[in-house]
Amino acid sequence: MPDAVTAVREFSRFYTDVLGLLGGALLETPYSLTEARVLFELGQPGSAGSAGGAGTAGGAGTAGGVGALDLRRRLGLDPGYLSRILARFESAGLVERERSTVDARRQMLRLTPLGREAFADLDARSTAQVSGLLAAASEAERRALVGALGTARAVLGGEKRPTRRPELRPLRPGDLGWVVQRHGLRYAEEYGWDATFEGLVARIVADYTESAGPTAARQNAWIAELGGEPVGCVFCTQKDDDTAQLRLLLVEPAARGAGVGTALVDECLRFAASAGYREIMLWTNDVLVAARRIYERAGFRLEHEGARPNFGAQLTEQIWRRPLP
Repeated sequence: MPDAVTAVREFSRFYTDVLGLLGGALLETPYSLTEARVLFELGQPGSAGSAGGAGTAGGAGTAGGVGALDLRRRLGLDPGYLSRILARFESAGLVERERSTVDARRQMLRLTPLGREAFADLDARSTAQVSGLLAAASEAERRALVGALGTARAVLGGEKRPTRRPELRPLRPGDLGWVVQRHGLRYAEEYGWDATFEGLVARIVADYTESAGPTAARQNAWIAELGGEPVGCVFCTQKDDDTAQLRLLLVEPAARGAGVGTALVDECLRFAASAGYREIMLWTNDVLVAARRIYERAGFRLEHEGARPNFGAQLTEQIWRRPLP
């Protein structure tokens, strides 16, 4: 925990420095960071002050606008501090206030045309600043950054599981190393398996990449992503002319419960059927309970199991099989 606390605090200081958030004026505008955030919230789609915006925000109960109480709660601001900011905005002609048509006790806020201009300028400056920061990053680095930011938001925001649907894609340069590394780390941490398992994964990956001719055309592999971050994988390889083999199914702990494993297995089955195989099999171990449940739901049936020491542990290996349409 101390290392994690230090890392989060260091990143907070780094990011505020990079964006210049500690200066009196944000992005060479007349507004402080807090004032800019208030403008940003008032300018969001759905707020009456936003371009094309109509309707209520935060259950305000009026034809348009944002409730002052809703805004304060959303930003966690002191009532007096927010009131002074809104008074300055009102004096500058950026914001107008009115009573809710549903509840006269509620004060509604909206941007004026001048306020919308201020918001648009601030939004454009912020977009340009971040675009500049990302300009030198490769596409892969940008995807990794987006994934890492999603993870940070989920962890710090207390999200229990990903809410987005997994996206499957073919392999890209660098993915094979990721597959080997994640398998070695995950199985060591979760089951105590030794380096011989990581060596086996490396050999499977090497065999896959070295296949050629008709065999290569009947094999495939996929990476599952959530928010641009790799969170799982599966390989479909050739066991023999009539039989495909599902291999190297992996789902990262943070992505479990989001349907990643099921999506990967379903894609593997679809490919195997389209490649002309008559059946598909897999080899696993009984300790991999969650994976076995996915296999059973996908129509696999247990064909064989037996005790076998492997990877520095006493395991019970299993072979599962199912016909293909």
